[in-house]
Amino acid sequence: MSLFVRPGLERISAYSAAPLPGVDLDLRDNINLWGAPPRAVAAVRAAAECRLQSYPAVDGGALVDELASRLGVRESEVVAGCGSDDLIDACFRAAASPGDRVAHSDPTFSMVPIFARLNGLEPVAVAPRADGSADVDALLATGARIIYLCSPNNPTGAPTPESEIRRLITYAPGVVLVDEAYAEFSGATDWRAEVPAMERVVVTRTFSKAWGLAGLRVGYGVGGKAIVAAVAKVRGPYKLGALGALAARTALREDGAWMQAAAADARSVRDRFTAELGGRRAVRALESRGNFVFLQVDERASAVAARFAALGIGVRAFDDLPVYGSALRIGVAPWESFRRVLDAAREIWP
Repeated sequence: MSLFVRPGLERISAYSAAPLPGVDLDLRDNINLWGAPPRAVAAVRAAAECRLQSYPAVDGGALVDELASRLGVRESEVVAGCGSDDLIDACFRAAASPGDRVAHSDPTFSMVPIFARLNGLEPVAVAPRADGSADVDALLATGARIIYLCSPNNPTGAPTPESEIRRLITYAPGVVLVDEAYAEFSGATDWRAEVPAMERVVVTRTFSKAWGLAGLRVGYGVGGKAIVAAVAKVRGPYKLGALGALAARTALREDGAWMQAAAADARSVRDRFTAELGGRRAVRALESRGNFVFLQVDERASAVAARFAALGIGVRAFDDLPVYGSALRIGVAPWESFRRVLDAAREIWP
């Protein structure tokens, strides 16, 4: 390792997404394969040149105003960023000091322990409960400065019940960060209007999943005024581009029905596939509340993923997950495309 590179950085893996030659149905990223919101697309196409040559609003501007109005909170209780992962990273810096602990379920969003280490924090992994939900007692027992909870969880799709999340918030010794990247697919409790009064709770959401704007990298967080101000301070200025903010605001105002229909179809495809796959040996589908299915497999996951790739389908493989062992995560798509996944599954697991 170079003398000019921070010691310990060699132990942290860089995020990467390897190309899959020959794959024409890539389902590794849980994006919205129903497309992008049409009115938002039209707004971006019609955007004036000055939106490109000028800096965007420092803090998200009109998008933050729109979100606050819709959620019934103050603008000072909303923070926007370059995807919700930008805000998770910023929250770690804002709420904890080097050496503090960040507790999280394991497995969960893979960047969480990486963001913790990059910010000089100690990630503490906690096994989930048998149903895949977060083990609140175990998370609380860590005494961590920050407790991160993803519900529905990534990569399993398992939700944590409202009563358990509320108990976690009540008894946590520090900040609770609730990641709701897949909330639009779950039908679970919407915490966004409630958390500003809780002061030390931040809820993050993204426009990359249900809203179909992954390429523009737009996310936001909601919380108490003080913690939101701290997150905004350490996030830095101009993290949200002008076109991303324009597209997200337009989508909120004009594409809500489109998003709801796409999310409903995603849920239908997810549940249909899970039902039709049931009863096959060597594969077990967990109950998912995301826009993806999560399959435990008896064979090594990377080998199964290679068989899917040979059929032109890209899936995410996890060879050695805690608790679950070998598993696949497969993002859903419209049934006319996703039928191929069922056909491939029947061939792989006859």
